[in-house]
Amino acid sequence: MIKRQSLADEVATRLVQKISEGEFAIGAKLPTEPELMNMFGVGRSTVREAVRNLSQTGLVRVQQGLGTFVEKKQTSSESLSERFLRAKGLELNEIRQLIELKIAEKAAENRTDEDIAQIRKHLEARKEMALANIADKCIQADINFHLGIAIAAKSDILLDLYRTVAEHLQNYFLELYINTESFIVTQHMHESLLQSIEDKEPQKAWEWAAKITGQPV
Repeated sequence: MIKRQSLADEVATRLVQKISEGEFAIGAKLPTEPELMNMFGVGRSTVREAVRNLSQTGLVRVQQGLGTFVEKKQTSSESLSERFLRAKGLELNEIRQLIELKIAEKAAENRTDEDIAQIRKHLEARKEMALANIADKCIQADINFHLGIAIAAKSDILLDLYRTVAEHLQNYFLELYINTESFIVTQHMHESLLQSIEDKEPQKAWEWAAKITGQPV
């Protein structure tokens, strides 16, 4: 049963996800009203409202007597957070890598002493967990380190972007890294990145962030 909030919106969101993932292809006919009612555990009026909402966005087309058909994979009103949820781990990581370059530069310009102390704390935890080969805690410390830099950048937009991406990446990282070897290898790069931010050198911060993420300097 779908949790209480706006049932029609919940059903519409679930249908968007299924369409986006290819479960219902473009041109395909959606299940009948009774089938959708059973699928989502809701009443007929909720299903009709959800389908009507999707029809208004152009995602589906309702043909009287024939059924409801998928018109396209994605609605123009899809939020950034919803788009990130649909993105695969590798795609999310690539987005994060690009964002981190600008974040590092801005952090070097705007950081406070309190920011540096907090970032250093996360970096030390990253090293400790890496040396102990505790992958999940090392990954969390790494995310916290980069989140601390995003906070130091003093840009609400960049911080929101990074948070949105990062919160969906942890499972991908847990699958990607079976041990902490790569974190040990890149520890000195992270230390250099922090040093350039502490020294208020935006260009160096950009360059170290690029090296860490594998982007061209």
